[in-house]
Amino acid sequence: MSIRDIVKINEDLCDGCGKCIPDCVEGALQLVNGKARLVKEIYCDGLGACLGSCPQGAITIEKREAGEFDEEAARIFVEQKKAARPVFVPSAASISSAACPGMAARQLYPADTLRPSPEAHPAPPGSALGHWPVQLSLVSPDAPYFKDSELLLTADCAPVAVPDFHSRFLQGRSIAVACPKLDDIQPHLEKLTNILRCSHIRSIKVLRMEVPCCSGLTRLAQAALQASGKKIPLHETIISISGQLKEQEQNLTQLG
Repeated sequence: MSIRDIVKINEDLCDGCGKCIPDCVEGALQLVNGKARLVKEIYCDGLGACLGSCPQGAITIEKREAGEFDEEAARIFVEQKKAARPVFVPSAASISSAACPGMAARQLYPADTLRPSPEAHPAPPGSALGHWPVQLSLVSPDAPYFKDSELLLTADCAPVAVPDFHSRFLQGRSIAVACPKLDDIQPHLEKLTNILRCSHIRSIKVLRMEVPCCSGLTRLAQAALQASGKKIPLHETIISISGQLKEQEQNLTQLG
């Protein structure tokens, strides 16, 4: 132990946006229960690369007694995390042309000019998708398309099963797609909690399939609401595997 510079996080100021995480290449910072945390002193080099990315000013550098920075241990820790699962916390401002095109945030608009003319044959219903990406693991918590929106949290099977998914459920909503059975739920919980904290979400509609495992999507939304402390209306709609309405929409709002 020695007296050295090390990161300090003010939990009262931290809103859990996660922007500091990718800037710490040593992996010393992680989101834990919706807050940025210094996971181990020896992973922090004390240089403060994460300071400039915090919009709340919650990160500072203090001089105190701490374990010596271990560059090799930090490298191994980062490699282990990469091997366990890819971790990506994108920011709408940080995505560049060098990033994967499929992960680049885009605001979409109705492409009326691209539809065939009525003289040729009747035009198909237009897409109601208003943004890209749509996977919960890829969207950014502070993306502009979440601001002041009604959020549709849907199981990834639902758009396949429901023939009028766009007009019936997606129209006028932002969307996040996830699978509670196949996906890693913990990062989904952190991401959804951050979305609720960073954006003024007006309501949440969970659209899930009737199969039992899909109920985990509703529990995910409830847990994220609880962790965020937000008072947001939460509704659930259940779809049968044949694409029909299985149960009438339920109001699951618990905070109020």
